[in-house]
Amino acid sequence: MNKNSKKIEVAVFGATGLIGRELVEYLNPLSEFKKINLVLRSPLKIKDEKVKIHKIDLFKKSEIFNSIKTSKVVFITIGTTMSRVKGDKKIYKRIDFGITKDIADSCKELGIEKLILVSSSGADLKSKSFYLNLKGKIEKYVTDINLKSICILRPSLLLGKRSEKRFGEKLAQIIMPRISFLMPSKYKPIEAKSVARAMAQLSKTETKGVKVFHYEEIVDLSNRLETLN
Repeated sequence: MNKNSKKIEVAVFGATGLIGRELVEYLNPLSEFKKINLVLRSPLKIKDEKVKIHKIDLFKKSEIFNSIKTSKVVFITIGTTMSRVKGDKKIYKRIDFGITKDIADSCKELGIEKLILVSSSGADLKSKSFYLNLKGKIEKYVTDINLKSICILRPSLLLGKRSEKRFGEKLAQIIMPRISFLMPSKYKPIEAKSVARAMAQLSKTETKGVKVFHYEEIVDLSNRLETLN
């Protein structure tokens, strides 16, 4: 997207999460965007004329569809955990896969130009891991709808301060960075803000077809973001 392009609107799903919170902060100062639509299931107090809150039922596709009608770029950073759904894999799938499916379908029907999705390193349809297999299914569904541009980011362990307590993940955030030099690059832990910066950079970069980004590409994109235009 060049600087002479007409200013557009974008939509963010998952704006209260670890990556989503950072993403909104990085999108806000970008001059390419005139409006940031935050699509949420719970109310959020933000006093900013550039930000519009859409409180909807995320399990209703019609409400998703209506919330992104005016957007040209859509970001998906939503996701749940087994603890939140009390181990119910059916509910887990309805949130991670079902909501993403409805967003992707709405993008296709509306002719939205770009979809930027956070997935996971190791996402694989053939994986025996429920989580990685599900991420693989999500990626396949999103790529199969043939939007003009689909960007998939595959970060590993996310570093950053979460609003909820996850003891196991907190412990991993302490240990993993100390041994990351032993890991293949795509499995290295990464700051959530780096993923958010990469997403912001991708939103203003011309891309076509399906592009998948791992650790090194994400870090490179993050370093390229210039927020002052």
